[in-house]
Amino acid sequence: MGNVDYSSSYPSSMNSDESAQHPRVVVPPPQPFFKFLKYSMKETFFPDDPLRRFKNQPPSKRLILGLQYFFPIFEWGPSYTFQFLKSDLIAGITIASLAIPQGISYAKLANLPPILGLYSSFIPPLIYAMMGSSRDLAVGTVAVGSLLLGSMLSSEVNPIQNPNLFLHLAFTSTFFAGIFQASLGLFRLGFIVDFLSHATIVGFMGGAATVVCLQQLKSILGLQHFTHNADIISVMRSVFSQTHQWRWESAVLGFTFIFFLLLTRYFSKRKPKLFWVSAMAPLTSVILGSFLVYFTHAENHGVQVIGELKKGLNPPSMTDLVFVSPYMGTAIKTGIVVGIIALAEGIAVGRSFAMFKNYHIDGNKEMIAIGTMNVLGSFTSCYLTTGPFSRSAVNYNAGCKTAVSNIVMSIAVMLTLLFLTPLFHYTPLVVLAAIIVSAMLGLIDYEAAIHLWNVDKFDFFVCMSAYIGVVFASVEIGLVIAVALSVLRVLLFVTRPKTFVLGNIPNSGIYRNVEQYQNANHVPGILILEIDAPIYFANANYLRERITRWIDDEEDRIKDTGETSLQYLILDMSAVGNIDTSGISMLEEVNKIADRRGLQLVMVNPGSEVMKKLNKSKFQEKIGEKWIYLTVEEAVGACNFMLHTCKPNSKKDESEGWNKV
Repeated sequence: MGNVDYSSSYPSSMNSDESAQHPRVVVPPPQPFFKFLKYSMKETFFPDDPLRRFKNQPPSKRLILGLQYFFPIFEWGPSYTFQFLKSDLIAGITIASLAIPQGISYAKLANLPPILGLYSSFIPPLIYAMMGSSRDLAVGTVAVGSLLLGSMLSSEVNPIQNPNLFLHLAFTSTFFAGIFQASLGLFRLGFIVDFLSHATIVGFMGGAATVVCLQQLKSILGLQHFTHNADIISVMRSVFSQTHQWRWESAVLGFTFIFFLLLTRYFSKRKPKLFWVSAMAPLTSVILGSFLVYFTHAENHGVQVIGELKKGLNPPSMTDLVFVSPYMGTAIKTGIVVGIIALAEGIAVGRSFAMFKNYHIDGNKEMIAIGTMNVLGSFTSCYLTTGPFSRSAVNYNAGCKTAVSNIVMSIAVMLTLLFLTPLFHYTPLVVLAAIIVSAMLGLIDYEAAIHLWNVDKFDFFVCMSAYIGVVFASVEIGLVIAVALSVLRVLLFVTRPKTFVLGNIPNSGIYRNVEQYQNANHVPGILILEIDAPIYFANANYLRERITRWIDDEEDRIKDTGETSLQYLILDMSAVGNIDTSGISMLEEVNKIADRRGLQLVMVNPGSEVMKKLNKSKFQEKIGEKWIYLTVEEAVGACNFMLHTCKPNSKKDESEGWNKV
């Protein structure tokens, strides 16, 4: 790259006093400690300022606003119209037709009685309709959450040998999941869920979907005994060690219904207006399968059926919660893990559809709503619920206008519980397995994985690590691996911030990264570095070493090109939002290193927090106020003026002399 002659940047007649007359970087006025603490807490926990609407309002109005905040139905309810009701009625009936067979299927996936899937599609949607802020989220049980709940509890309690204890632990885990979710929302700690990155969720969901599909081989092949482990090796060993027990009748029925369900989904994707075809397909499969078994007596030929489902509404289960050792610890651990997964899915789905319809949902309010419905659900024989994507997509495509569609679905499920449960007696388990498989195949998002590979290889590595961990180890191990890699990446961003050498864009006063802009020119005698992150104890030592290396590299480059010897080190601090005492110590060390090498340290545009701390630590006085500038252009101009009007730096000569010795 070429060099620019900066000798004309400042007039030759300009003396050092005149060169110092530039706009100064000011130290912000001191603030009382408690005012500063209040501001910091607000920025950390209330970035959206949810209390703004309460300002300058009378007490009665504040009470109404508070009620509307926690129960949004009181906000949109008064303006609800008959046109909205027609749309919500159609959407509610449509998602009910999907929720009933899915609820029964997912309960079996969690090793729970099938009726719990219906219970969990009755009470929680009513609660969410009152407290949720999403118009499109359809509440119910989810496959991944059901699998995770069943897998974690099965490692402690055998659901076959001790079904009552297992059931009570499921309720207790749901209770703790709800407490955890609501607490995150109330205390504005939703950022914890953000540690589940997009890459993590894609890999985890894909792995869990693969495991769920493999486990359905038990019902599809009509096997009586099957492994409780979720990894692919255990499942394949269990499948192929029982080839003599495979039932061809069950397999033919299973693959036929899988083909039917996938065909209807494909048809609906090609013709979006016919979304109801795929939405009605699961219930249609249940009805057809039940008729087929009833008239052919297939239950006598290896096709397993649900059997009797208890009629009636949800029985209370508050007294069934387990708060004794050692099971309470298992319930808490399971509740926290499945609670995070449920939140991540529910909020992500809600935000996606809110973006399509151009409205906003409050993540913290969603956490409170989802948490509350799980707590109250655990009191009424429900297990973990959230907003599944498949059901919400059907709700969206069906034209729902408000959360009333959840109420309609809940009423439909209630009627089913009161009058229709005997009709499910002959429903074959293989049909439920087909419904699960068809739903899970949609969660294996290979296109998203390819996109991650093209955009960010590390994200792809995180995604595949989560997938492989879930498929080859267990759901819990896969989740731990994925979260650990995501946290590792955050730590790498914090502890290894980017630093760049800046150069001048020709014929301008703009300075940019010389690696990004190939036409940017090095400034003779001056090294300009940009630090692209706050300076904390975690990265201070790295930055000191990296800055020292940049100086070494620049001096080597100067020796090779024969340019003017290095005299000034400019640090562009524009991106440094904050600094701690370790960071200030690092700057003091860098100043000493620069001084030993005969260099003058110059700083550009430190932020208000940085300037405050530099001033209090007296570092500002150590380097001199005249060496702190607002812009890189001003700093380069002042340094260039000194280079061309003053005698060579005696410290530099002395340093070079010592280096020669």
